[in-house]
Amino acid sequence: MALDESALEDIRQSLQAEDYHLDVTVAAQVARVTITAGPSACADCLVGKDLMRAMLSPALGVPAERIELAYPADVS
Repeated sequence: MALDESALEDIRQSLQAEDYHLDVTVAAQVARVTITAGPSACADCLVGKDLMRAMLSPALGVPAERIELAYPADVS
């Protein structure tokens, strides 16, 4: 599978609407995804990590279990 830039941009824009920011690197069939929160981010707007991985998987072109996902609470 390959990176789907259009689908990834759709996810990125959805997150930006709630003042979240998406950083992605994909290498060797593993994706590292970090979502950070801006000052006006909705505290309860992020879906659970399993659902977020399922949403990101087709856009990133890697299986959900190969997505390392960090949420704002993980990186603050």
